[in-house]
Amino acid sequence: MLRLMTGKAGRSGFGSASTAEQVTHGIDATNLTAIVTGGASGIGMETARVLALRNAHVVIAARNIEAANEAKQLILNDNKNARVDVLKLDLASLKSVKAFADAFIALNLPLNILINNAGIMFCPYQLSEDGIEIQFATNHLGHFYLTNLLLDKMKETANSTGIEGRIVNLSSIAHIHTYKGGIRFAKINDKSGYNSKRAYGQSKLANILHANELSRRLKAEGVNITANSVHPGLIMTNLFKYSGVWMKILKFFTCILWKNVPQGAATTCYVALHPSLEGATGEYFVDCNEFKPSRFARNEVLAKRLWDFSNKLVNAAEAS
Repeated sequence: MLRLMTGKAGRSGFGSASTAEQVTHGIDATNLTAIVTGGASGIGMETARVLALRNAHVVIAARNIEAANEAKQLILNDNKNARVDVLKLDLASLKSVKAFADAFIALNLPLNILINNAGIMFCPYQLSEDGIEIQFATNHLGHFYLTNLLLDKMKETANSTGIEGRIVNLSSIAHIHTYKGGIRFAKINDKSGYNSKRAYGQSKLANILHANELSRRLKAEGVNITANSVHPGLIMTNLFKYSGVWMKILKFFTCILWKNVPQGAATTCYVALHPSLEGATGEYFVDCNEFKPSRFARNEVLAKRLWDFSNKLVNAAEAS
């Protein structure tokens, strides 16, 4: 907490006050291609901007194509040499996820970095077009499916280039505030007992469990790809549109703990690009430093169960 309040650097040399530009200073990503979901606004856009600034070829994956193209233009205004593409992606629709993956593969680009950044928060109860609770569907299942669809491309790229691939899942400290048992497997779509805050925490817990189980599988396969999760920090972005007045009041009394957008994108960019993290996988990062997540997040049995459960949901949607 003291580090968060003071911005004091941790073992990595960076802390809560570090910005995305600072943690990537001097890094040349010319040979890298990255996908950033939700790169049209907020910390996703800042992540895309900084990756492009470091010469990576960035593909912004976004539901709102108009906003994504505006983000692209802002990045180009700042950096005329930036390589930025835009593709449509609605993570709440598995058909859209498949269409995005197909469109990306058709570009015949390599894929070194996948940043699963997009998300929604504290939504009223509703189901996705695939009949899945919307926060779980958008924050976890869409990214789970997307990652699986792009994994062969990442393996091919890592193998042909010798460059380590990196997958980064944006989670949240909110993963500690979830339902009893961690994940409501038997009641994932049940309106009874639905709580928007716990549903969000459940989806963020799923992000960590997904990265951990994916890391374990990649290591067992001997693949040169890492998978980690991060907590970006408390940042007032469009995610808070469902939060109401109470969140504004909370921010007023806890203002010293909140970050700006450049600081919020720092941990993502650090984990995606920094050479000191070569080989680091299955870890959870806060303020650009490794951090011990909740007991549920460290549960390997829960991670494997979530993996199988997620596959069943995807398979059922594909068959319908």
